[in-house]
Amino acid sequence: MTAGQRHLLVDGYNVLHQWPRGKAFLRRGQLAAARDYLAAEVRVLHDREGLRVTLVFDGKGEKVELERPYEDLTFSFLYSPSGLSADAVIEQLVSGAGDPSQCLVITQDSLERETLQVAGATVMSPEDLAAWVRQAEGRLAGELQKRRQESHEWWRDIK
Repeated sequence: MTAGQRHLLVDGYNVLHQWPRGKAFLRRGQLAAARDYLAAEVRVLHDREGLRVTLVFDGKGEKVELERPYEDLTFSFLYSPSGLSADAVIEQLVSGAGDPSQCLVITQDSLERETLQVAGATVMSPEDLAAWVRQAEGRLAGELQKRRQESHEWWRDIK
């Protein structure tokens, strides 16, 4: 993480259980599709807002597992080992951060929210995350429209 870069930590399954489409994937047992859906939703925050993003999920293995769905070093899936919850992994990441105030955690779990706020992290709800994603998408769409207009005007002027 570069100095001053905010780190978005998402309690993956917790958020998916709060979002209707995510909940539908989980009900059907489509865990990989649910994770991919969540990654696609928050990618705009990584790409446009310049956040490091880690989606943390409860795992089944013997050790922490890391995946990079977009082959980008600053966007990861992190799976907890079987004896440790995603919440515990997030707590460790926040407490181990050089500046916990640069950590932004998304979870609905009220006890986890309290623990992380005391540790210095900013905490948001899954609903707040959804609204933020929509706002970032809107800003990105506006920027693209402006670029298209500028390009159109430039080409019109050189004719």
